[in-house]
Amino acid sequence: MEPLIEMKEISKNFGGVKALENVNLTIYPGEVHCLAGENGCGKSTLIKVLSGVHTPDHGEIFINKKRYKRLHTQESIQEGIQVIYQDFSVFPNLTVKENLAMGYEMSNNKKLVNWKLFEKIAKQALETIDVDIDINEKVENLSVADKQLIAIARSLLFNARLIVMDEPTTALTDKEVQSLFNVISNLKRKGISILFVSHKLEEIFTIAERATILRNGKNVTEQLISELDTNQLIYHMTGREIKETTYESEFNENQKPLLKLKNFGLKYMFADVNLEIYPGDIVGVTGTLGSGRTELAEAIFGIAASDSGTMEINGEEAKIKNPRQAVKRKIVYVPEDRLTKGLILEQSIERNIIISTVENLLKKFRLISDNKVKNSVDYWIKNLGIVAKFPKRNVSVLSGGNQQKVVLSKWLASEPDILILNSPTVGVDIGSKEEIHEVIKEQARKGMGVILISDDIPELKQNCNKIVTMDKGKVISIDHISEYAMSR
Repeated sequence: MEPLIEMKEISKNFGGVKALENVNLTIYPGEVHCLAGENGCGKSTLIKVLSGVHTPDHGEIFINKKRYKRLHTQESIQEGIQVIYQDFSVFPNLTVKENLAMGYEMSNNKKLVNWKLFEKIAKQALETIDVDIDINEKVENLSVADKQLIAIARSLLFNARLIVMDEPTTALTDKEVQSLFNVISNLKRKGISILFVSHKLEEIFTIAERATILRNGKNVTEQLISELDTNQLIYHMTGREIKETTYESEFNENQKPLLKLKNFGLKYMFADVNLEIYPGDIVGVTGTLGSGRTELAEAIFGIAASDSGTMEINGEEAKIKNPRQAVKRKIVYVPEDRLTKGLILEQSIERNIIISTVENLLKKFRLISDNKVKNSVDYWIKNLGIVAKFPKRNVSVLSGGNQQKVVLSKWLASEPDILILNSPTVGVDIGSKEEIHEVIKEQARKGMGVILISDDIPELKQNCNKIVTMDKGKVISIDHISEYAMSR
């Protein structure tokens, strides 16, 4: 079979930094091809070369044997290449039919809106992927999964032959991931190729047929998925072996719990939660969408104050009504959405790290000590392995894994007793994921209590000593890891 896409010896430099160096990528018609590698390996740059956003410094691209030294964006679209980025590029204030039909009509130089035609285009687009979504609903009211399906349906209006999906499952539930995989399988049967970019190893083995793996802007390997196992894939991506580990707390059961919840509840969200967190505990919390796990974390942190039951902190009853009170009682929270709730993106890496400890960095006349700031920032960059050569640059320039480490350092600098982490490794590459896990375990070994919320059961089994399972606002089980492994 002749390839649909061939990218040969692609190189791209940015200010003397080699983002890509002689990279090759081959994609066949009707193939699900995985592009894998850690953050910063060159995946995004390669996609932008293929979509015409970046001009390569060297190399050439063949699409159905047609040769390009570089692709313009319009040429890429005309050749049937569609990229679905993580934000899906949908308009939240418009309806489904407007999102689907408007771009298509504009590409055909239509200047007037024909609403009947809009409805026809929208319905046909959704029928091509066999999904049923109300075309008159505003996109802002839809689930993340439905927004993604709209982006896929829209791409097919432009006669897509290759759809690039950039981390498509980051915010999806297990059920939604399976629905997406069904759509991908249908597209494959129609001869449409998928370039699937993901950090999630189990998904790569489930959906992809071949993988191209990049590291430091270079090809490492291109292989059939059937020829790889998990350890090989991790080694190709990171250049090192990452072994599975388990965690056992060394706390003394006679110790006083750091946090004790008794019949703890929040109306319409969760009820009757009984939980104790001891020094050295890493307690995993899992459950399906709507289980109440995030609401529980937010209530402990005071984002939404509980309205029933009691909370004890270090043996004293406490009522946390807002995050300021929680931080004062040495409880901190790393939210799931680090970009909008965990970081100040327009501020520097340095400022994001020190924001929770400014009071400790003052000198006379309440002026900030530059030396104290530098020492604190240098300490956390070194100890958490944050890749940031220029701390005064905006935090937005960092990879997902490094941004998450900045959020962690911000709170760890305040020396908390309880650290609550909500999905801390979502969208983080395998190497950074392991480093974050080690930071969590190190803090627990020092006596901190950790609550780790995650959908990723292997992550919980490898890093927690207990797992709490929630469903419909209730705790349905609290298992020690050994018991959990046996029961599953």
